Amino acid sequence: MSFWDKIEQQISTSLARPFKLKKQSAMGGGSINKANLIEGFMDENGHEKKANFFIKINHKNRIEMFEAEATGLNAIANTQTIRVPYVLCSGIEGEQSYLLLEALPISAGDDDSASRLGQQLANLHKNTVEQFGWKQNNTIGVTRQINTPIDKGTDNWIRFWREQRLGYQFELAKQNGVASSLLNKAEKLLADLDRFFEGYEVEPSLLHGDLWSGNYAYLNNGEPVIYDPALYYGDRETDIAMTELFGGFTTEFYQSYNKTWPLDKGYKQRKNLYNLYHILNHYNMFGGGYAMQAENMLEQLLV
Repeated sequence: MSFWDKIEQQISTSLARPFKLKKQSAMGGGSINKANLIEGFMDENGHEKKANFFIKINHKNRIEMFEAEATGLNAIANTQTIRVPYVLCSGIEGEQSYLLLEALPISAGDDDSASRLGQQLANLHKNTVEQFGWKQNNTIGVTRQINTPIDKGTDNWIRFWREQRLGYQFELAKQNGVASSLLNKAEKLLADLDRFFEGYEVEPSLLHGDLWSGNYAYLNNGEPVIYDPALYYGDRETDIAMTELFGGFTTEFYQSYNKTWPLDKGYKQRKNLYNLYHILNHYNMFGGGYAMQAENMLEQLLV
Protein backbone atom coordinates (compact mmCIF):
# COMPACT_ATOMS: atom_id res chain seq x y z
CA MET A 1 0.00 0.00 0.00
CA SER A 2 1.42 3.37 -1.02
CA PHE A 3 1.80 6.42 1.22
CA TRP A 4 -1.20 8.09 -0.44
CA ASP A 5 -3.34 4.95 -0.08
CA LYS A 6 -2.61 5.03 3.64
CA ILE A 7 -3.43 8.74 3.84
CA GLU A 8 -6.75 8.09 2.07
CA GLN A 9 -7.45 5.42 4.65
CA GLN A 10 -6.48 7.74 7.52
CA ILE A 11 -8.79 10.49 6.26
CA SER A 12 -11.68 7.99 6.13
CA THR A 13 -10.93 6.94 9.70
CA SER A 14 -10.72 10.55 10.93
CA LEU A 15 -13.97 11.50 9.18
CA ALA A 16 -15.71 8.26 10.25
CA ARG A 17 -16.99 7.96 6.66
CA PRO A 18 -15.53 6.75 3.37
CA PHE A 19 -13.20 9.13 1.54
CA LYS A 20 -11.86 8.59 -1.98
CA LEU A 21 -8.66 10.42 -2.93
CA LYS A 22 -8.82 11.57 -6.54
CA LYS A 23 -5.82 13.87 -6.82
CA GLN A 24 -2.94 15.20 -4.77
CA SER A 25 -0.75 18.06 -5.92
CA ALA A 26 2.34 19.73 -4.47
CA MET A 27 1.99 23.26 -3.12
CA GLY A 28 4.77 25.83 -2.88
CA GLY A 29 5.57 28.40 -0.23
CA GLY A 30 7.08 26.28 2.54
CA SER A 31 10.81 26.09 3.29
CA ILE A 32 10.53 23.49 6.06
CA ASN A 33 7.86 20.96 5.07
CA LYS A 34 6.50 19.51 1.87
CA ALA A 35 2.88 20.54 1.39
CA ASN A 36 0.18 18.94 -0.75
CA LEU A 37 -3.42 19.68 -1.56
CA ILE A 38 -5.54 16.53 -1.40
CA GLU A 39 -8.71 16.54 -3.51
CA GLY A 40 -11.36 13.86 -3.32
CA PHE A 41 -14.88 12.86 -2.37
CA MET A 42 -16.41 11.72 0.88
CA ASP A 43 -19.62 9.81 1.33
CA GLU A 44 -22.51 11.83 2.73
CA ASN A 45 -25.70 9.83 3.13
CA GLY A 46 -24.92 7.76 0.05
CA HIS A 47 -23.92 10.74 -2.11
CA GLU A 48 -20.44 11.87 -3.09
CA LYS A 49 -19.43 15.29 -1.78
CA LYS A 50 -16.25 17.11 -2.74
CA ALA A 51 -13.76 17.35 0.12
CA ASN A 52 -10.28 18.88 0.08
CA PHE A 53 -7.54 18.58 2.67
CA PHE A 54 -4.09 20.02 3.27
CA ILE A 55 -1.19 17.81 4.31
CA LYS A 56 2.25 18.78 5.60
CA ILE A 57 4.94 16.13 5.25
CA ASN A 58 8.42 15.80 6.74
CA HIS A 59 10.81 13.10 7.94
CA LYS A 60 9.39 10.79 10.60
CA ASN A 61 11.62 12.35 13.26
CA ARG A 62 9.61 15.59 12.90
CA ILE A 63 6.42 14.04 14.28
CA GLU A 64 6.72 15.93 17.59
CA MET A 65 6.76 19.19 15.65
CA PHE A 66 3.50 18.27 13.94
CA GLU A 67 1.91 17.04 17.16
CA ALA A 68 2.77 20.30 18.91
CA GLU A 69 1.38 22.30 15.98
CA ALA A 70 -1.86 20.32 16.15
CA THR A 71 -2.11 20.98 19.89
CA GLY A 72 -1.54 24.69 19.28
CA LEU A 73 -4.18 24.91 16.55
CA ASN A 74 -6.71 23.15 18.77
CA ALA A 75 -5.91 25.48 21.67
CA ILE A 76 -6.59 28.53 19.49
CA ALA A 77 -9.76 26.97 18.09
CA ASN A 78 -11.03 26.34 21.62
CA THR A 79 -10.94 30.07 22.39
CA GLN A 80 -13.54 30.69 19.63
CA THR A 81 -11.88 34.03 18.88
CA ILE A 82 -10.22 33.51 15.49
CA ARG A 83 -10.41 30.87 12.78
CA VAL A 84 -7.73 28.22 12.37
CA PRO A 85 -7.69 25.16 10.10
CA TYR A 86 -9.47 22.16 11.58
CA VAL A 87 -7.03 19.39 12.55
CA LEU A 88 -7.84 15.91 11.31
CA CYS A 89 -4.82 14.06 12.66
CA SER A 90 -1.05 13.64 12.63
CA GLY A 91 0.98 10.49 12.31
CA ILE A 92 3.81 8.49 10.76
CA GLU A 93 3.75 6.39 7.62
CA GLY A 94 7.02 4.69 6.73
CA GLU A 95 9.82 7.24 6.83
CA GLN A 96 7.49 10.24 6.76
CA SER A 97 5.49 12.12 9.38
CA TYR A 98 2.47 14.20 8.45
CA LEU A 99 -0.15 16.64 9.67
CA LEU A 100 -3.60 16.57 8.05
CA LEU A 101 -5.71 19.73 8.09
CA GLU A 102 -8.81 21.00 6.35
CA ALA A 103 -8.05 22.94 3.17
CA LEU A 104 -9.45 26.46 3.30
CA PRO A 105 -10.34 28.65 0.29
CA ILE A 106 -8.15 31.76 0.43
CA SER A 107 -8.84 35.24 -0.97
CA ALA A 108 -7.15 38.64 -0.85
CA GLY A 109 -9.37 40.22 1.80
CA ASP A 110 -10.00 43.94 2.20
CA ASP A 111 -9.81 46.70 4.81
CA ASP A 112 -12.72 45.21 6.73
CA SER A 113 -10.98 41.83 6.77
CA ALA A 114 -7.84 43.43 8.20
CA SER A 115 -9.89 45.18 10.89
CA ARG A 116 -11.48 41.88 11.84
CA LEU A 117 -8.03 40.29 12.06
CA GLY A 118 -6.85 42.98 14.47
CA GLN A 119 -9.95 42.69 16.65
CA GLN A 120 -9.87 38.89 16.71
CA LEU A 121 -6.17 38.74 17.51
CA ALA A 122 -6.72 41.08 20.46
CA ASN A 123 -9.54 38.84 21.65
CA LEU A 124 -7.25 35.82 21.36
CA HIS A 125 -4.70 37.65 23.49
CA LYS A 126 -7.34 38.29 26.15
CA ASN A 127 -7.17 34.58 26.96
CA THR A 128 -4.80 34.80 29.92
CA VAL A 129 -3.58 32.33 32.55
CA GLU A 130 -1.41 32.35 35.67
CA GLN A 131 1.81 31.12 34.05
CA PHE A 132 4.07 31.99 31.15
CA GLY A 133 5.12 29.18 28.81
CA TRP A 134 3.14 26.17 27.69
CA LYS A 135 2.47 22.58 28.67
CA GLN A 136 4.91 21.33 26.03
CA ASN A 137 7.88 22.52 24.01
CA ASN A 138 7.32 23.18 20.32
CA THR A 139 9.26 24.67 17.42
CA ILE A 140 9.88 28.08 15.96
CA GLY A 141 10.68 27.22 12.36
CA VAL A 142 12.72 24.06 12.88
CA THR A 143 14.32 25.30 16.10
CA ARG A 144 13.22 23.83 19.40
CA GLN A 145 11.25 26.40 21.42
CA ILE A 146 11.46 25.92 25.17
CA ASN A 147 8.21 26.62 27.04
CA THR A 148 8.91 25.57 30.62
CA PRO A 149 6.08 27.15 32.68
CA ILE A 150 6.87 29.89 35.16
CA ASP A 151 4.41 31.81 37.36
CA LYS A 152 3.10 35.16 36.14
CA GLY A 153 4.77 38.40 37.16
CA THR A 154 6.92 40.83 35.21
CA ASP A 155 10.14 39.69 36.91
CA ASN A 156 9.40 36.12 35.92
CA TRP A 157 8.61 37.19 32.36
CA ILE A 158 12.00 38.92 32.15
CA ARG A 159 13.59 35.70 33.38
CA PHE A 160 11.59 33.69 30.83
CA TRP A 161 12.65 35.96 27.97
CA ARG A 162 16.27 35.98 29.15
CA GLU A 163 16.61 32.22 29.61
CA GLN A 164 14.11 30.51 27.32
CA ARG A 165 14.09 32.91 24.41
CA LEU A 166 17.12 35.19 23.89
CA GLY A 167 19.60 33.22 25.99
CA TYR A 168 18.72 29.98 24.26
CA GLN A 169 19.11 31.54 20.81
CA PHE A 170 22.40 33.19 21.76
CA GLU A 171 23.76 29.81 22.87
CA LEU A 172 22.73 28.25 19.55
CA ALA A 173 24.37 31.15 17.72
CA LYS A 174 27.57 30.55 19.68
CA GLN A 175 27.52 26.89 18.65
CA ASN A 176 26.95 28.01 15.05
CA GLY A 177 30.08 30.17 15.09
CA VAL A 178 28.67 33.68 15.41
CA ALA A 179 31.16 36.50 16.00
CA SER A 180 32.38 37.15 19.53
CA SER A 181 31.42 40.82 19.14
CA LEU A 182 27.75 39.78 18.94
CA LEU A 183 28.08 37.51 21.96
CA ASN A 184 29.70 40.30 24.00
CA LYS A 185 26.80 42.60 23.22
CA ALA A 186 24.38 39.79 24.03
CA GLU A 187 25.88 39.39 27.48
CA LYS A 188 25.41 43.10 28.19
CA LEU A 189 21.81 43.06 26.98
CA LEU A 190 20.81 40.01 29.02
CA ALA A 191 22.18 41.67 32.16
CA ASP A 192 20.10 44.80 31.55
CA LEU A 193 16.65 43.57 30.48
CA ASP A 194 14.84 45.06 33.48
CA ARG A 195 15.05 48.60 32.12
CA PHE A 196 12.73 47.72 29.21
CA PHE A 197 9.91 46.80 31.59
CA GLU A 198 9.80 49.65 34.09
CA GLY A 199 6.17 50.42 34.95
CA TYR A 200 4.85 47.63 32.71
CA GLU A 201 2.91 44.63 34.03
CA VAL A 202 3.08 41.64 31.68
CA GLU A 203 0.06 39.33 31.40
CA PRO A 204 0.47 35.75 30.12
CA SER A 205 -1.63 35.97 26.95
CA LEU A 206 -2.26 33.12 24.53
CA LEU A 207 0.03 33.86 21.58
CA HIS A 208 0.28 32.68 18.01
CA GLY A 209 4.04 32.92 18.49
CA ASP A 210 5.12 33.15 14.83
CA LEU A 211 2.81 35.79 13.41
CA TRP A 212 4.36 36.99 10.16
CA SER A 213 2.48 37.70 6.95
CA GLY A 214 2.91 34.13 5.67
CA ASN A 215 0.95 32.72 8.60
CA TYR A 216 -2.39 34.48 8.13
CA ALA A 217 -4.87 34.82 5.30
CA TYR A 218 -8.52 35.56 4.59
CA LEU A 219 -11.25 33.20 3.49
CA ASN A 220 -13.52 33.92 0.53
CA ASN A 221 -16.03 35.57 2.87
CA GLY A 222 -13.34 37.86 4.32
CA GLU A 223 -12.97 35.90 7.56
CA PRO A 224 -9.39 35.95 8.93
CA VAL A 225 -7.57 32.69 9.49
CA ILE A 226 -4.21 32.06 11.18
CA TYR A 227 -2.05 28.93 11.05
CA ASP A 228 1.45 27.50 11.68
CA PRO A 229 1.52 28.60 15.33
CA ALA A 230 4.48 28.41 17.73
CA LEU A 231 2.06 28.79 20.61
CA TYR A 232 2.74 29.69 24.24
CA TYR A 233 1.54 32.13 26.90
CA GLY A 234 3.54 35.35 27.01
CA ASP A 235 3.53 39.09 26.44
CA ARG A 236 1.05 39.91 23.67
CA GLU A 237 3.47 42.55 22.41
CA THR A 238 5.67 39.77 21.02
CA ASP A 239 2.98 38.87 18.47
CA ILE A 240 2.47 42.49 17.48
CA ALA A 241 6.21 43.09 17.23
CA MET A 242 6.59 40.23 14.77
CA THR A 243 3.83 41.61 12.57
CA GLU A 244 6.11 44.62 12.06
CA LEU A 245 9.29 42.62 11.47
CA PHE A 246 8.71 41.60 7.85
CA GLY A 247 5.66 43.77 7.04
CA GLY A 248 2.42 42.64 5.44
CA PHE A 249 -0.08 44.01 7.98
CA THR A 250 -2.19 47.08 7.27
CA THR A 251 -3.00 50.25 9.15
CA GLU A 252 -6.57 48.94 9.62
CA PHE A 253 -5.20 45.88 11.41
CA TYR A 254 -3.24 47.95 13.95
CA GLN A 255 -6.03 50.46 14.50
CA SER A 256 -8.53 47.71 15.16
CA TYR A 257 -6.18 45.86 17.52
CA ASN A 258 -5.52 49.00 19.56
CA LYS A 259 -9.20 49.86 19.65
CA THR A 260 -9.95 46.42 21.10
CA TRP A 261 -7.00 46.30 23.50
CA PRO A 262 -4.62 49.30 23.41
CA LEU A 263 -0.91 48.61 23.54
CA ASP A 264 1.22 50.03 26.35
CA LYS A 265 3.16 53.18 25.52
CA GLY A 266 6.43 51.33 26.12
CA TYR A 267 5.80 48.89 23.28
CA LYS A 268 8.03 50.82 20.88
CA GLN A 269 11.00 50.36 23.24
CA ARG A 270 10.38 46.63 23.58
CA LYS A 271 9.59 45.87 19.93
CA ASN A 272 13.19 45.28 18.84
CA LEU A 273 13.88 43.28 21.99
CA TYR A 274 11.14 40.85 20.99
CA ASN A 275 12.04 40.76 17.30
CA LEU A 276 15.67 40.03 18.11
CA TYR A 277 14.52 36.54 19.05
CA HIS A 278 13.23 35.88 15.55
CA ILE A 279 16.26 37.36 13.79
CA LEU A 280 18.55 35.19 15.91
CA ASN A 281 16.42 32.19 15.06
CA HIS A 282 16.70 33.02 11.35
CA TYR A 283 20.48 33.16 11.75
CA ASN A 284 20.48 29.80 13.49
CA MET A 285 18.37 28.27 10.73
CA PHE A 286 19.75 30.02 7.63
CA GLY A 287 22.98 31.82 8.57
CA GLY A 288 24.00 34.63 6.24
CA GLY A 289 23.26 38.27 6.90
CA TYR A 290 20.96 37.64 9.84
CA ALA A 291 23.98 37.77 12.18
CA MET A 292 24.75 41.32 11.08
CA GLN A 293 21.10 42.30 11.46
CA ALA A 294 21.03 40.80 14.96
CA GLU A 295 24.20 42.67 15.94
CA ASN A 296 22.76 45.95 14.63
CA MET A 297 19.62 45.37 16.69
CA LEU A 298 21.76 44.69 19.76
CA GLU A 299 23.62 47.97 19.28
CA GLN A 300 20.32 49.85 19.12
CA LEU A 301 19.02 48.11 22.22
CA LEU A 302 22.16 48.90 24.21
CA VAL A 303 21.95 52.64 23.62
